[in-house]
Amino acid sequence: MKKHFLASCFITFFGISLLLGCDQEKRESLSFEKNGHQKSPSIDAQRSWKVDQKGIREISFDDIVFEMNDDTAFSQALLPEDVVSLKGQRIRIRGYILPSFQQTGLTQFVLVRDNMECCFGPGAALYDCIVVKMAPGQTADFSIRPVAVTGIFGIRELKGPDGNHLAVYALTGDAVQ
Repeated sequence: MKKHFLASCFITFFGISLLLGCDQEKRESLSFEKNGHQKSPSIDAQRSWKVDQKGIREISFDDIVFEMNDDTAFSQALLPEDVVSLKGQRIRIRGYILPSFQQTGLTQFVLVRDNMECCFGPGAALYDCIVVKMAPGQTADFSIRPVAVTGIFGIRELKGPDGNHLAVYALTGDAVQ
């Protein structure tokens, strides 16, 4: 009963935070050009992910960006081919665990691009979050610091009660560092 209540609270909190979103105009990418000026993620950039000795692809949130207008409904046709090619692949991605009511023993959480802005403003980008469900027997603990999550990448549309998309990316996590 208590676990069901906590799961309901988490899902409600997650849904509200994604529905209300982050202020995209204030959020900046954390990548920089050689001259020190910030640059925004390049959708059309040639993507070549580093693969470690264990076959894990190192990616960032910049790598899974896709173009979408505010007035356009999401469809998987919007996803670049190289993002779709990650489906079923082991990846490692860095981000922040979206706070929830539970601090330890997390079996699912939302990994977000950054924690630099409040997550309750309008216009959150669908590509700025990944719903992580830990593999059976694995858990994670909340941290205010960035974490690296390793697991199997997936594309799974999550819609709210109003039919709007809350998230489109999923990860079956096997490690959080």
